[in-house]
Amino acid sequence: MADAQATHEKTITAMLPALAGANVIYGLGMLELGITFDFAQFVIDNEIAEMIKQVVRGIDVCDYTMATDVIKDVGIGGEFVTHMHTYENFKKVQSDPKIFDRRMRESWEAMGGKNVLERATEQAKYILENHKPDPLPAGTEKLMDDMIAQAEEEEGLKS
Repeated sequence: MADAQATHEKTITAMLPALAGANVIYGLGMLELGITFDFAQFVIDNEIAEMIKQVVRGIDVCDYTMATDVIKDVGIGGEFVTHMHTYENFKKVQSDPKIFDRRMRESWEAMGGKNVLERATEQAKYILENHKPDPLPAGTEKLMDDMIAQAEEEEGLKS
């Protein structure tokens, strides 16, 4: 069952390989060593994967992103929150989660106080009921059939 422990374990087991250079995050939605699949966990894991990808992309360090001109302009004791540079850039370097809720407790409670699993379950149900995938490009089905046939033929040669 999707829960805080599963979410924590998913984060750790995906973050460490990503930081080591892996370019695949495996097992989204899987629980119990892949025996169980949970749609809510899949939604949570997707959000974790997006956050990890942002971490791995890193932060561009240059005069512009470090706002050296702004620091000089604002000066000692000034504030940066209302500066146009902050407004134009703050969303570029922080993740924008849909399932994880970063509001203060009072606001969170006023909006229903749903935990991450409740929000993920609602999102999973919404996706399952409403998502209409784009059709595959013409010829894709034949290409896949050909690839499968070739793999089966090569496997037959090995036996």
